[in-house]
Amino acid sequence: MKRINLLSFLPFLILLLPHLGLKSILASEDVSSYVVYFGGHSHVGVITQDAMDRVRETHYDFLGSFIGSREIATEAIFYSYTKHINGFAAHLDHELASAISKHPEVVSVFPNKALKLHTTRSWDFMGLEHNSYVPSSSIWRKARFGEDSIIANLDTGVWPESRSFSDEGLGPIPSRWKGICQNQKDTTFHCNRKLIGARYFHKGYAAAVGPLNSSFDSPRDIDGHGSHTLSTAGGTFVPGANVFGQGNGTAKGGSPRARVAAYKVCWPPVKGNECYDADVLAAFDAAIHDGADVISVSLGGEPASFFKDSVAIGSFHAAKKGIVVVCSAGNSGPADSTVSNVAPWQITVGASTMDREFASNLILGNGKHYKGQSLAPSSMPHAKFYPIIAASEAKAKNVAASDAQLCKLGSLDPQKAKGKILVCLRGLNGRVEKGRAVALAGGVGMVLENTNVTGNDLTADPHVLPATQISFKDSLALSRYISQTKKPIAHITPARTVLGTKPAPVMAAFSSKGPSSVAPEILKPDITAPGVSVIAAYTGAVSPTNEKFDPRRLLFNAVSGTSMSCPHVSGIAGLLKTRYPSWSPAAIRSAIMTTATTMDDIPGPIQNSTYMKATPFSFGAGHVRPNLAVNPGLVYDSSIKDYLNFLCSLGYNASQISVFSGKNFACSSRKTSLYNLNYPSITVPNLSSSKVTVSRTVKNVGRPSTYTVRVNNPEGVYVAVKPTSLNFTKVGEQKTFKVTIVKRKGKVAKGYVFGDLVWSDKKHRVRSPIVVKL
Repeated sequence: MKRINLLSFLPFLILLLPHLGLKSILASEDVSSYVVYFGGHSHVGVITQDAMDRVRETHYDFLGSFIGSREIATEAIFYSYTKHINGFAAHLDHELASAISKHPEVVSVFPNKALKLHTTRSWDFMGLEHNSYVPSSSIWRKARFGEDSIIANLDTGVWPESRSFSDEGLGPIPSRWKGICQNQKDTTFHCNRKLIGARYFHKGYAAAVGPLNSSFDSPRDIDGHGSHTLSTAGGTFVPGANVFGQGNGTAKGGSPRARVAAYKVCWPPVKGNECYDADVLAAFDAAIHDGADVISVSLGGEPASFFKDSVAIGSFHAAKKGIVVVCSAGNSGPADSTVSNVAPWQITVGASTMDREFASNLILGNGKHYKGQSLAPSSMPHAKFYPIIAASEAKAKNVAASDAQLCKLGSLDPQKAKGKILVCLRGLNGRVEKGRAVALAGGVGMVLENTNVTGNDLTADPHVLPATQISFKDSLALSRYISQTKKPIAHITPARTVLGTKPAPVMAAFSSKGPSSVAPEILKPDITAPGVSVIAAYTGAVSPTNEKFDPRRLLFNAVSGTSMSCPHVSGIAGLLKTRYPSWSPAAIRSAIMTTATTMDDIPGPIQNSTYMKATPFSFGAGHVRPNLAVNPGLVYDSSIKDYLNFLCSLGYNASQISVFSGKNFACSSRKTSLYNLNYPSITVPNLSSSKVTVSRTVKNVGRPSTYTVRVNNPEGVYVAVKPTSLNFTKVGEQKTFKVTIVKRKGKVAKGYVFGDLVWSDKKHRVRSPIVVKL
């Protein structure tokens, strides 16, 4: 079919538009949903309903001026962002969207793209903590357990009946809160003094997938992801939390006395798509207006220009209001340059393990034991061994061996699988689904073997039969045993909770990595936190596996992903916001980053899932340590003006930046260096000349003290710092220093090299990663 250019027929359409209506005019294959973004608003003081209505009317007028009918424009627009973000989402022809993008008042026009939740579930690559993540009781008390900080979560909503959201012992809702409990269409949903608000946004989702029925009109979590992340950030104390009896203890969020609010922006996946830009922007606009202190975002999309990235745009407007925005880095690891949510005004979080495992070992007939992990509630009879075979040996007729090896549903022959343990390869289809395929074929157990990509990355899943997952190295040994033994047999031990495991933390294989493909001058991710087998609240609407065939329901579930690590840091941000209400989002990020550790509990450098030394492209500044973050000594602060100057240096259009800022901001005629954004890390992605000098400023947030510098030089590079000593006499005092990075003479290896810079007064250790590409 020939594509129709709506603009070319404009004079004719102006006459017909009132009669034809939106459905007729926009039925072209070329019509889609777009976001038209104007930057910030010029609201002064309290934002009234009249002011928001006037903004909405201007949006109708603006679009109407392009298509010749205000009536059709009103039908086409399905969101009008009227509070802090200025823009609208509408059904537009591609040519019309392109024409609008050229208007001088428009910052950007971009498609209403699909985003993804950053959880691995029981799928491959698409709290109750027992390590240094947990703040000490004294730190929690000093920060009043995050009391009255307000944490907003953009996710799949919330399960309000969960005990993690009980308001027992809490006082009145803070008077500054302006949010609502959007339960008019779901009278079973209730908020309280803990869960103080809940909203849902699905117009962007509907624009992409089609009309929705009334069951979508609720902030209730029917997925589990939103309840899990929100309770990790701000869930209250719940004793006796466990998953099938494992990990038993008291569940608690990072800020257990915080007030929480849910903003449902993600919905049942259609072709893998579940969250949309238009809804994310609407939720950000609401959360900022409602009065959130911290916004936790466990979702993201492909890296994009900051002006065409809904999370980056929403985060910027939140930062303008002093709101901390914490984002997940993504689950596209272990490949390089896969990290998402890379704006410098966001805190971006990778995922790593903790020193707790759910051990379920594999014992072979030759006496060899192999370490595995599982949360399967069922177990084999004590010390009973069963025949063990490769799943490909149980291949059904007319099925590819590769499908049987992956244990896809329907790929296994019951006559060959009955009474046996099957060895299934990890990847492509769901890990729990593989076990179901084995069970349906009559198998008595499953061993899930890692590939060379997943290495030693083990995930404990609530399998539907006795099962365990083993490392790639152990998988090779198992394959040799099966191939070299006449009648191979094995036994899978029941799952049990093991604390104090070593090494920990280890970077998760799925955790997305830097360098940033959008702005490589900023190290991303910023930090790593626990994101593997994290126990937190869950929905009562689905099973712990989220599989329709699974009838089980749990109050708490163990889930993995950067979705799970992100709210750990959101909870810490809530603590710091309560302890230091005047601190900027940048100061809070600095405190979290500069106090992190790059060492595991052996001790040795943090490793990746293949037990190779990890780099800052995996963990940023390191693994979070909240007990130290509450007293960082010095912080690297940044303002909105600093971020705008950074965008100028990146080469963004000056007029766009002026509109984006919402004020009369102008890029300096003198171009500033990209390296001089006052960030807690230093990244030089191209040391093309013999040297580069960068500037940083630190602010004293502790007692008067003198700090001296120590540098760990990256290989092939010499780093000089001037001055080498900083003396602070009062709180709030700032000092500037310069860092000169010099390429050493002679032959040096090409590629990225890593080091660090540490300011210390013997009580505080303020560390910044140094990343240089030679």
